[in-house]
Amino acid sequence: MDTAPTPQLTPRPRRPRPKVVSLTDVAAERVREIMDRAEKPYAGLRVGVKNGGCAGQEYVLEYAETAGPLDEVVEDKGVRILIEPKAVLFLLGTEIDYQATKLAAKFVFRNPNETDACGCGESVTIVPATLDA
Repeated sequence: MDTAPTPQLTPRPRRPRPKVVSLTDVAAERVREIMDRAEKPYAGLRVGVKNGGCAGQEYVLEYAETAGPLDEVVEDKGVRILIEPKAVLFLLGTEIDYQATKLAAKFVFRNPNETDACGCGESVTIVPATLDA
């Protein structure tokens, strides 16, 4: 019978995971204002991507009543962001800003994974991020 000791593995320290999305100070302030005025409390802001528009995909922002079991949860500047699992690789590294002009006010996505956008700015083409080691 073999009585050799079982080797003990020392776990490697994990690299910190980058945030999937981040907010500018202006965007965080606007999201907090919107959430504070909502008709009921929400679990956070849900961010996703859906198929649509002339460039193929559109960003989605909506109230999240609950966090899904597979949602990526990001806390940034006092805002809780819930990201749909299927959108994580499309949004990796994205900064969300808020811009207001005399004619419009909107959230703006600065996404390094975008490869194209339509002329009206409502839809984009996004490729999934690669996870380089």
